[in-house]
Amino acid sequence: MRNPTVPDHGEDFVPLTGLLPHAELWLKLESRNPAGSIKMKTATAMIDAAERSGLLRPGAELIESTSGNLGVAMAAICAARGYHLTLVTDPNSNYRSVQQMRALGAEVVVVERRDDNGGYLGSRIAYISLRLATEPDLVWLNQYANPANVAAHRDGTAVEICERFGVPDWLFVGVGTSGTLMGCVEHFAGLATRPTVVAVDVLGSITFGGAPARRLIPGMGASRRPEIFGPGEYRRVLVSERDTIVACRRIASRYGLLVGGSTGTVVAAAMAHGHRLPRGGRVLAISPDLGGAYLDTVYDDGWVAAHFGDELLRDSARSARRPVREELVKART
Repeated sequence: MRNPTVPDHGEDFVPLTGLLPHAELWLKLESRNPAGSIKMKTATAMIDAAERSGLLRPGAELIESTSGNLGVAMAAICAARGYHLTLVTDPNSNYRSVQQMRALGAEVVVVERRDDNGGYLGSRIAYISLRLATEPDLVWLNQYANPANVAAHRDGTAVEICERFGVPDWLFVGVGTSGTLMGCVEHFAGLATRPTVVAVDVLGSITFGGAPARRLIPGMGASRRPEIFGPGEYRRVLVSERDTIVACRRIASRYGLLVGGSTGTVVAAAMAHGHRLPRGGRVLAISPDLGGAYLDTVYDDGWVAAHFGDELLRDSARSARRPVREELVKART
């Protein structure tokens, strides 16, 4: 008989049975997309829209800022469609993701100067701006401001949830560019029955207006607020990177599922909300990718001890329950 606590890895929606005290927590696995992450939807939508508008013509040269997954997805599409691609990343990006970008034919530029908020996003965009000023034929699709980023998830991810899972009671969504969040918020706003949407970011990110701080795990957070981040009915939650690591490792050891850092962050938020969730409620967390690119960081004992201390390795159960901050937001940024 199959162990009911072990998810069926053949499905896109998998249960993490027993992780919450009295609600059902499920993951929507986006790792089965081509290129291995939810960012394939974003990259495809942006490139398709640019082609339809005439912005992209055969042989065009593109440039984009990325912390990892979007770069891999864009590199795959550009290789197939014959576009030259330059990807601008930083030292926090996973080494394996950078390897994939280069293997797919993209030129990768690593920007090593931090911006005024202690991150790299501002510096990456400053580099792109300089290139655009001197190379007028260069095309920047700009995932942080591109409405196609939102549309990809309004018309894709959110529809998939409704059609194949049903409307959950609570939906936890990570915030990077905020494309997935805003797309889901827009879609569910039009339904009579809609979930409580929780936007999850990491401490040190400024998207929700908090104080900037250095961050080490790519994929979540920003040192510059994305232009597509806007109003809607959702709750804001901040999670520490320590709790991200604990959640990733707990999922791996308990469920045999190696998830990425963004997934650990949204699961940590769901765990911290455990006492607020309705008994028997259906809770869904969007899992952008799996954890293969994080083997050298989140899952490496030496890296974790060096950056977060031995206590995190010794007492992960206690650390995983550390409270997070929450603020209800309705119709405002």
